[in-house]
Amino acid sequence: MPRGGKKGHKGRGKQFSNPEEIDRQMKAQRELEENAGAEKGSASESEEDSSSEDSDSESKKRSGVEGLIEIENPNRVSQKSKKVSELDMSAPRELSRREREEIEKQKSKERYMKLHLEGKTEQARADLARLAIIKKQREEAARKRDELRKEKEAEEAKGKH
Repeated sequence: MPRGGKKGHKGRGKQFSNPEEIDRQMKAQRELEENAGAEKGSASESEEDSSSEDSDSESKKRSGVEGLIEIENPNRVSQKSKKVSELDMSAPRELSRREREEIEKQKSKERYMKLHLEGKTEQARADLARLAIIKKQREEAARKRDELRKEKEAEEAKGKH
């Protein structure tokens, strides 16, 4: 026997409610909704004994002071279902924060690329300056090669004479 003298719940049989019982509970629930202010009959009292869940939910709704005072919570937003005819499809849909940020990011990237191609950004100026330096170096290297080639041709011409 386990400590504390309590038996475990393992190995117990499971209890299933039969379909007739479920149908009876559903009918009683519909009747209660239809007769919201009416008193319960003798048939529903015998039903309460069999279904403890329905009586528990009703007692939670109207237990103690809650049944006497109706409180309006301004922060509570109740979900109201809209009909398809009430929906306005022509109205623009509001974008979420992430969608707005993504669109803003793409637009700023496009603006930057446009300015970059025009040569107005700091990075574009640095790239153009680097390109100008490289062009000068290549021109000087080409001039030196031409001079060396001309000197070789002049030496070869002197050597042949």
